[in-house]
Amino acid sequence: MIDTHIHTEYSGDSQMKIKDALECARKSGMGMTITEHLDFKFPTGTDFTFDIDKYFNNYEKYKDGKFMLGVEIGMQQICLEENRDVASRYPFDYIIGSLHIADGEDVYNPKFYEGKSKKEAFEKYLSSMVNCINKYTFIDSLGHIDYISRYATFNDKEIHYNEFSEHINEVLKGIVNSGKVIEINTRRFNNKEAYNNLMNIYKAYKQIGGEYVTIGSDAHNAGDIGKNFELANAMCKECNLKAVYFRNRKMEFA
Repeated sequence: MIDTHIHTEYSGDSQMKIKDALECARKSGMGMTITEHLDFKFPTGTDFTFDIDKYFNNYEKYKDGKFMLGVEIGMQQICLEENRDVASRYPFDYIIGSLHIADGEDVYNPKFYEGKSKKEAFEKYLSSMVNCINKYTFIDSLGHIDYISRYATFNDKEIHYNEFSEHINEVLKGIVNSGKVIEINTRRFNNKEAYNNLMNIYKAYKQIGGEYVTIGSDAHNAGDIGKNFELANAMCKECNLKAVYFRNRKMEFA
C-alpha cells in the first residue's frame, strides 16, 4: 500500500522528521507520498507555503518505487493561476487539491460558523468545492471531502450524504467528468459514524461513474502513517472502487 497524504516539517502544521517517516515506512512495508501544504493567500495571514526548491533538493535523494514527492494545494479561486504555475514548474509525482478556505473564510476557524446554520455553512463549503473542482484541472485527486466535519461547531458535524446530496453529487460529477479521482482520507475513521457517512458518499461516487481512489492518512506524525488503512480497504471493497497512487503524475495501481 501507498499512503498518499503525509506532512513532514515543510508543512506549517507538522514537525515530522523525514527520517522518522522513512523508519516507520521501513518497519511497516508501507510506501509513501509526501504532500506538503501549499495554501497561497491564506485569509488569516498564516503562512502555509514552503520552499519548494529546498523540498526537492533535500528529499529527492529518497525517491524510489515506494517514495514519491507530491503537494497538497489549497484550492481558492483567487490563487488559481499561482497554483497552476507551481504545478507546471515542479516535478511533483502527485497533486492533491483540497478545500480549506470557502469563499475567503477559513473553515478551521470557529468564526466561519458564526451566524450560519449548518445548512448554510456546509452548502457554502460544498459550493466553493464545486467551483474549484471545475477550474483546478491540474490536480490529480480531491482531498478530504469531509474536512469541514473536523472543525464544524454544530452538535452534528457530519457531512451526511442524504442531507447534502445535491451539492455532494455536483462535487462528485466534477471529479468524474474531469477525469480526476477522489481521496479516501482515513483521519476520521476511528469515528464509526464518520466512516458510515463517508461510505454513502463513496457509494454515490461509484454510482456517478467513479472508479478510482487514492488513500491517505493525512499523517502529521510518523505514528499515523498508514493509520486505518484496513478500514479504507474494506470501504474500497464495499464500494467496488480501486485504490491507486500517482508517480510522475501518472496513475498506478496500489
